[in-house]
Amino acid sequence: MYYVYILKSKKDFRFYIGFTNNLKERFVKHNSGQSTYTRKFMPWVLVYYEAYFSKNDAVLREKQLKRHAKAWGQLKNRIKKSINES
Repeated sequence: MYYVYILKSKKDFRFYIGFTNNLKERFVKHNSGQSTYTRKFMPWVLVYYEAYFSKNDAVLREKQLKRHAKAWGQLKNRIKKSINES
């Protein structure tokens, strides 16, 4: 399985969108400083993920969320309680 995930920083409340084939391991890397971009905004909370059988589908979805404000806005609206409670 491949996962598109969204993290929320507890430090400054910014979001990070990524994809991986091992969600647990990737989450640990984000929160242990092993990821260059995310280390300065630790700790992170996982607020959302989607699972895909196809790596290509996961990559396309990650790009859609990162590059298209409308797609990201629609998803944020759909998961707003999860985002606000974390």
